[in-house]
Formats: sequence, C-alpha cells, structure tokens
Amino acid sequence: MDKLDHRILKKLQDEFPLSTKPYDILAGKLQITSEQLWNRVQGMLQNGLIRRMGASLDSSKLGFSGTLAAVSIPADRVEQAARIIGELPEVTHSYLRNDEFNIWFTIIAPDDDRVNCVLDHIRSGLCLKQSQILNLPAKRLFKLDGRFDITL
Repeated sequence: MDKLDHRILKKLQDEFPLSTKPYDILAGKLQITSEQLWNRVQGMLQNGLIRRMGASLDSSKLGFSGTLAAVSIPADRVEQAARIIGELPEVTHSYLRNDEFNIWFTIIAPDDDRVNCVLDHIRSGLCLKQSQILNLPAKRLFKLDGRFDITL
C-alpha cells in the first residue's frame, strides 16, 4: 500500500457520497481519474485489503428482527453445518469459534416468527437438540463507529 491507497481508504470510510457516480466525486476529491480510483479499489478488494463495501443499515429501524445465534456441532460436521447455515438468505454472516458453541451467525428476517423458522430449519437440518442451538436477540444495541486510522 502506498500513500494514495491510504488516502483512498480514508475517503471510502469517511466520505462515500450518495450519488449516481460516487467514484467520479471521490476521484475529484483525490485529484485522480475515476479509472485510477476504480482500479485501485478493485486491487484492494482482490488482495483482501478491503473485504466488503456496502451500506450498514439498522435493520430494526427498518422493521426487521435480528438475532445472534450459535450451534454446537461436532468438528467432523462443521462443513455440513456451515453449508446449511450459509445457504440461508437471512444469515448475514457466520464464523467459526474454538468453543463448545463453535459456529456463530447473525440472522436478519422480517419478524421474530421468521427468525424462529430459520433457527428451526437449521436445528432440524442438522438434527440438533434444542440445547445445541442458541438464540441470543439483542436486549440493548451498542453501535460503535469503527473506522480504521490509516497512517504510514
């Protein structure tokens, strides 16, 4: 990464414009061409410096229900479980932990009934006991403004 990549990352985090041509606007602020900006961003995506680009919406303010969930699954069934969990459109992301409850994931759905249906689908699809799946809906939400300080 060079200084321009650092400047680009800062602009992407702090000033991404709501526009039909956001890269044109950002390129102007960075005093580079839109093509240069696009190529740099694509390069950072390809080499893993940027994992995801997109809006972060508060699903509860949009009327949706969400939960943090986890399953306890034997190590030899982790791939099967990850496949079943990951194929559901309501699952936003999942990750593996080295713990009794070893696959954690979040669910966003239109309502609590659908959240429960998704959890039931996972439980039955993996032949889990009720005690092997956790449903941990948020009681109180804490949002941090997590931005990376990019300095050389």
